[in-house]
Amino acid sequence: MAEMCVALPGRVVWIGERSATSIPARIDVGSHEAPADLAMVPQAEVGDYVIAHSGFAIRLVETTTAEQVRAQLGITD
Repeated sequence: MAEMCVALPGRVVWIGERSATSIPARIDVGSHEAPADLAMVPQAEVGDYVIAHSGFAIRLVETTTAEQVRAQLGITD
């Protein structure tokens, strides 16, 4: 049986020092914090929600939408 990766909205909790090619960050995905690079969404700020895949945040998510999805999945802050 193949495994499937499901992208969950993660809340940006920390943003490190930006370089020319990377914006290191940590996102809260409910059960743990995960590293994510914000280079594709450089406008993201602490408190914003993002969708991350393979260690890269690929888009911002509206707070209301992210909180609804997290609530439906039983993910609490």
